[in-house]
Amino acid sequence: MAAASHGRGYPVSVRFAPAGELTRWKPFVQWLLVLPHLVVLGVLGIGSVAVAFVSWVMILFTGSMPAHLAAFQQLYLRYANRTVAYAAFLHEGYPPFAFDLAGADPGDDPGVRTDIASVLEGRNRATVAFRILLAIPHTFLLAILEWVAFAVAVVAAFVVAATGSWPASLRQVVEGFIRWNARVAGYLLLLTDDYPPFSLD
Repeated sequence: MAAASHGRGYPVSVRFAPAGELTRWKPFVQWLLVLPHLVVLGVLGIGSVAVAFVSWVMILFTGSMPAHLAAFQQLYLRYANRTVAYAAFLHEGYPPFAFDLAGADPGDDPGVRTDIASVLEGRNRATVAFRILLAIPHTFLLAILEWVAFAVAVVAAFVVAATGSWPASLRQVVEGFIRWNARVAGYLLLLTDDYPPFSLD
């Protein structure tokens, strides 16, 4: 089971647009404006769970993941990152309702980009078989970190309202949570066999 010491070089990576000036009242309404995306994300999430189960069975029997199943999981992961980044007011541009199955991030959301190097052939069936158990340490830590990131975002909303910009240290916490969560999601959705690093980078 391959392990990386940090987030750089992992098959799932998330990049954010540089921090800039924000409209001071926006943090208090973006959580409301994002609701349509949350509904779409919920529907995609149900599909993602079903696709993950089908992928799990297929990998165990054939050692490979069909490209169209990987493409759907990539779409879901990109959509999730865009939605969360907007809800956390990391940028102001409204995320597109985009459902591109091409695989690579089309770059139509300038605020956040998710790059995923999926592994289709020669899969590690042993780690796939026990994938949920292997991810337990990450899911436990992410459950805690999610609350930390939420609290940081609440504090940052008032800072942005007063200054028009994110404090760099607070922004790094929220961005780090999204990155870490994306790597673990990519691992759980069977897009890679590389064990995710315990890192905010």
